[in-house]
Amino acid sequence: MSNLISGFPHDGIVTINRVIIKPEYSVDDLQERVAILCENVKTYHSETGFVGGMVCLNSGNISNEGSTVGKAVESDLKGKEALIITFWKTFADHEASHRSDTFQPLFLEVLELCENGNEEIAYDMLWSGAAYDPEQAKKAQEMKQKYAIA
Repeated sequence: MSNLISGFPHDGIVTINRVIIKPEYSVDDLQERVAILCENVKTYHSETGFVGGMVCLNSGNISNEGSTVGKAVESDLKGKEALIITFWKTFADHEASHRSDTFQPLFLEVLELCENGNEEIAYDMLWSGAAYDPEQAKKAQEMKQKYAIA
């Protein structure tokens, strides 16, 4: 299933930038600069491999149900760490976007507020999917009850 990001190919590439905001900058600064950069990518690269993206801010919450290291209550990077996640048809498409004359100046403005510099890691997509609607969920639960091996 690969319908989480509409139009994202089953063998697409996901890139993730981890940004830690310098103390002299705010989340608003990050949002403004990333919004301008993302608009540029959408405008100039939607026809050359860009499929979509998202930006996530560390909420401070740590799942003690889903974590196996420690039992922290709140992340020290709450409100200071963000992930910039983009979806591409190919890694070559992504790399070409970064060499774009319109992209580079905006990218440098984002990097100014990064305490940790920048390392963008590309991942091959293995799976993505959206939640079932209520009817599909009920049917899936019925099938699990009927056919699942305990």
